Amino acid sequence: MNKNSLKKLAALVRYYILTSTTRAGSGHPTSCLSAVDLLVGLFFAGHFRVDLDKPDLPNNDRLVFSKGHAAPLLYSLYAVAGKLTEQELLTLRKFRSPLEGHPTRNFPYVEAATGSLGQGLSIGVGLALNARYLDNLPYTTYVLLGDGEMAEGSVWEAMALADHYHLSNLVAIIDVNRLGQSGETMFGHDVDEYARKCSSFGWRTIVIDGHDLGEINRAYIEAHETVDQPIAIIAKTIKGKGIDFLEDKYDLHGKALRPEQLVEALNAGGKVEKNLSGRTVLPEDIAPSRLPIQLEKELELVSQEKMSTRQAGGQALVDLGSRYPQLVVLDADVANSTYTQYFQQAFPSRFFQMYIAEQNMIGAAVGLSVRGKLPLVATFAAFFTRAFDQLRMAQYSQVNLKLVGSHAGVSIGEDGPSQMGLEDIALFRTLLGSTIFYPADRVACQKLTQVMLETPGIVYLRTTRKATPVIYSPEEEFIAGGSKVLTQTANDQLTVVAAGITLFEALQAQAELERKNINIRVIDLYSIKPIDVETLRTAAYETKAILTVEDHFAAGGLGEAVRSALSGVRVLIHSLAVKKTPCSGRPSELINYEEISAQAIINKIKSII
Repeated sequence: MNKNSLKKLAALVRYYILTSTTRAGSGHPTSCLSAVDLLVGLFFAGHFRVDLDKPDLPNNDRLVFSKGHAAPLLYSLYAVAGKLTEQELLTLRKFRSPLEGHPTRNFPYVEAATGSLGQGLSIGVGLALNARYLDNLPYTTYVLLGDGEMAEGSVWEAMALADHYHLSNLVAIIDVNRLGQSGETMFGHDVDEYARKCSSFGWRTIVIDGHDLGEINRAYIEAHETVDQPIAIIAKTIKGKGIDFLEDKYDLHGKALRPEQLVEALNAGGKVEKNLSGRTVLPEDIAPSRLPIQLEKELELVSQEKMSTRQAGGQALVDLGSRYPQLVVLDADVANSTYTQYFQQAFPSRFFQMYIAEQNMIGAAVGLSVRGKLPLVATFAAFFTRAFDQLRMAQYSQVNLKLVGSHAGVSIGEDGPSQMGLEDIALFRTLLGSTIFYPADRVACQKLTQVMLETPGIVYLRTTRKATPVIYSPEEEFIAGGSKVLTQTANDQLTVVAAGITLFEALQAQAELERKNINIRVIDLYSIKPIDVETLRTAAYETKAILTVEDHFAAGGLGEAVRSALSGVRVLIHSLAVKKTPCSGRPSELINYEEISAQAIINKIKSII
């Protein structure tokens, strides 16, 4: 398509942006206008290869709007491409409209939910890793970034890893329009500074005038010709471009035009040819490569009576790798602690070392998930807190994401509080539709690892550092929403509910109390979300009180989950949890110190009954 035709399409896109945001009464029209020429040049000049009738075609090029507040631009492109009508565009930001204020997967051409800035490039890394190393497809992933979000550390995590994996199929389009929400961005219009920084991370940089369609076209051609390094197209643009009274003006971010301003803007812009349509180029219809399902290296795994759940989970992945061919494991430089090293050795082509950059790791996992992979992300439980925003956004991308957090609780011992996951149950409980498992022994962990892979959505498996004895037979079954009643009599005075490491403290307490003719019921609440309400209710009706015990902070943990489950039941609920500032020490010392030990359970029960 020639330059004049592209200009006409750009004018139509600007028209759609302004009319839809004015009708909505909100939006970010000036942020959209700065990137119009960049995206029109990508879509309709033969660079973006996509079958718009088949948005899930494996070899389609991919586009991520990391600059999610420019969503009206995204929708307007598809309107020009004939996939939305003008009337549909005017539902922007309306209740139940798929055209939400920031992109979500309710709109079929959106790869992943964005809008929390700094996350899109990580998602792009996942999409690009999938194309190059898993599906063996030639599609290119483009990510539109705003200059303001270039201050986010997660962007640079993504840049570092993209260089490490030589992702020449990843193109970042940086819209340097100078103005953020409240003032000028860190480097304003200094595009050379962006180029210097991106180059230092190993990226090929192409600096252009973001409104010169000739330069834009040449930049995409150069990007396609680049080998072995990711590409950053750094475009100097004008916020509000195309409307004189909006261009390069402060304090207009996120402000839609008033109806009279819209009339003024449309009159100033001249006649728009609304019958125009833009065409994209079809990609090659190529099927993805199949991932290896046979072990690429035979392993000799140990079988022992006493084993940590982190090791048991790592061993389970080796067997499951052959049964779940889409399973891909991501690690943050702790594979020898989480024991995902077993999977790495058995299936090296399905393992990605993401290094110590948890935010990017979660974002990349989202990208892999939307391309049909089953990503499992493993790190210390404590470090998922760093990536909570990425996890928060992942729930809106409807992804199938599995997460394993090891080294949970004070029971890890001498490493001290910086390494202790004490907030993780609370974190994952807040996510809509999430599932949380906390196995106590080797058998439970191996079984729940498979249940995790079979359970849709975001699933978290909490594992512990300390080796624990086996209490379940290999025939025992575990389900989401289940629990196990381990001790029970007709004369139980109280129920102790525990999981993971504290379950063994509860069992020890039960044995000691039984010798003193005090009967208590012990429940292994291995599924914290969903929770076994029926079993808990039965215990509440049949015993005088419930005592929860957990190696986790009280806020948001197992105890609060039990309280929520029994909110309509009249029963006394007491809780033992980590309530003192933890420190270094032997696991037994710390469990005693935090009063979640067998002796603490005994003392509490005696005070209750």
